[in-house]
Amino acid sequence: MAMTDKDRAARATHALLAAAAPDVATAAEAWLARLAHERRLSQKTLEAYARDLATVLQRLALHLGGRPSLPDLAALTPADVRAVLAARRADGVAPRTLVRLLAAARSFARHLEREGQGKVGALTAVRAPKVPRSLPKPVSVAAARALADPATRAGEDRAPWILTRDAAVIALLYGAGLRISEALSLTAGTVMAGTDQITVTGKGNKTRMVPLIAPVAEAIAAYKVLCPYVLTSEAPLFRGAKGGPLSPRIVQLAVERMRGALGLPDSATPHALRHSFATHLLARGGELRAIQELLGHASLATTQIYTEVDATALMAAYRAAHPRA
Repeated sequence: MAMTDKDRAARATHALLAAAAPDVATAAEAWLARLAHERRLSQKTLEAYARDLATVLQRLALHLGGRPSLPDLAALTPADVRAVLAARRADGVAPRTLVRLLAAARSFARHLEREGQGKVGALTAVRAPKVPRSLPKPVSVAAARALADPATRAGEDRAPWILTRDAAVIALLYGAGLRISEALSLTAGTVMAGTDQITVTGKGNKTRMVPLIAPVAEAIAAYKVLCPYVLTSEAPLFRGAKGGPLSPRIVQLAVERMRGALGLPDSATPHALRHSFATHLLARGGELRAIQELLGHASLATTQIYTEVDATALMAAYRAAHPRA
């Protein structure tokens, strides 16, 4: 039976509690509960926070010679924190991961201070590693269309309804700019016949309205006709081969197979289709604030990165085409 986000979050929480002394474990449980209820974080995000803090505490235990307690955390020095980060760096961990570990530890430290359980000043005294900024890697319009076309996989030995299902999911990623988790969380009642917009639940359980263009609606309708399972309004829209909720890994594998057949780079992932949605809209005159709303970004600064992608593409075209470039 496939592990759910809730199961994974519970496992990460268990690892976190096992890595800490009893007083820290109790505080960590309260911290996770607060993240869940006050910030309305998803199970997947809670899992990431718990896993990252567990990693920090495990490394601290090795460094200090025992599971850290609240007094141990309050007594930490910047040198202790740097030693933990250096140990993870020696394991080959990327700077982006180190930044994430430090962010989880700082979030927990803020919780401790707010609850009057001590101040971990060493965490704020250590500068986070610099992370090289990488631009999103969208695929071309032609490649995005090919990935969403069931005919691209016509030679595969798979049931037609499965090929149509995967095409419908991919059509949502590119045609509506959804995250894969958002597409797979849709219920059958969300996308009714004649619907031209859908309500999507994104990060932090925030909802937004997303237009449903005709090709995407047609792809979903084609899947509904062929799906062998009863799609009740409250049940998951997209089903696995045995009728359970569709796993994101299945969609990722489908895209991997197609990008090999289409000669696309490894960067052509399901999430790259969301990048493509934003980049292609911007290239055709889409307004940045509207794209932010469609993507569900909390900050406009997150959406602005696509302007850099568009500018990079323009300069590449200029250099390739201009006689004196």
